[in-house]
Order: sequence, then C-alpha cells, then structure tokens
Amino acid sequence: MRLEQSLPLLGLLLCAVGIPAQEDEEREGEFLVEISGTTVTITCPFEDEGIRWELSGKADDTSERKLVIKDHDSTPANLSCSSGSKKRQLYLNARVCANCEELDALTVAGIICADLLITLGVLILVYYCSKNRKGRASAAGDRRPRGHKAQRPPPVPNPDYEPIRKGQREVYAGLEHRGF
Repeated sequence: MRLEQSLPLLGLLLCAVGIPAQEDEEREGEFLVEISGTTVTITCPFEDEGIRWELSGKADDTSERKLVIKDHDSTPANLSCSSGSKKRQLYLNARVCANCEELDALTVAGIICADLLITLGVLILVYYCSKNRKGRASAAGDRRPRGHKAQRPPPVPNPDYEPIRKGQREVYAGLEHRGF
C-alpha cells in the first residue's frame, strides 16, 4: 500500500528534477538577438573563449561572444558561431528602421490609459449635453400642451374599414371563398 502512494510522488519528483536540466540544454542552444535602430547585436549561445563568427560565408574578425552589426540593411543573412568543434547556425531576417522610436511597456500602458480617459471624458460630455438639450428641443418644436392630464382625442373613424355588423352580411354574400 505504501508503494502505491509513493509512486506518484516519485514521478513528480523525477519530472521536477528533469525540467531544469532540459531548460539548461535549451538555453545553451539559443541565440540572443537585440535590435536598436539599425544596429543588430547577436550573442552566441556558447560561453567558451575563442568564438569564431561567420556572416553569410565570410569569416568575421571578432572573437567575442557578441557580434555587433552596425547599419544593417534588413537583408536576410546566414550567421554561424563556432567554438572548437561546436557550431550553431542562425538565419537572421531582422527588419530595422533608422527613424523608429523604441517604446517600453510603461509608455504603451500610459498611452492606452490616456486614450481610455479621454474617451470616457468625451462620453460623459456628450451625455450631459444631450440630456440638457432634450427638454428644450421638444418644447420648441411642439406647441401642444404636454401634461399628465392631457388626453388624446379618439381616432377619426374611417368608413372603409368599419367592422361587419350582424345585419349587413348580404353585402358580402355574393363573394365566394376561393381556395388557393
């Protein structure tokens, strides 16, 4: 009975220990790409010394972990960094802009909040303006007294639409019912 209770706990423990090891392996194989204006900075996933970079088949003269490409023209490029026998490749298709502004999350949140507050202010302004105009517009357009005790006269009877009375059935007796 104790074995049945401890097996799920053992499985959970093995999963928890296995996850960090997998994350470290994945982290080792990822490039870090940073774009600022027309400058692209790429960090090699290897932490060893003597890293060699190749940009579209041509060897680069830097041996640092970071490769900085200034005035990148947004053309796709094949990059690779190698350290000893290990080699990683990256297809770079970065769109850069010389006149673009970088916005952080706080600035974007501020713009959205300001937009919502302005919209709410306009909504309240329109509501109060239309509420005040409602009473004046109806009083100016209609000159009949509007009170709670004013009653409407009954509608004028139309002789073309009078109901059939019991004694007048002979007028309609000549009409036969047709089935469609």
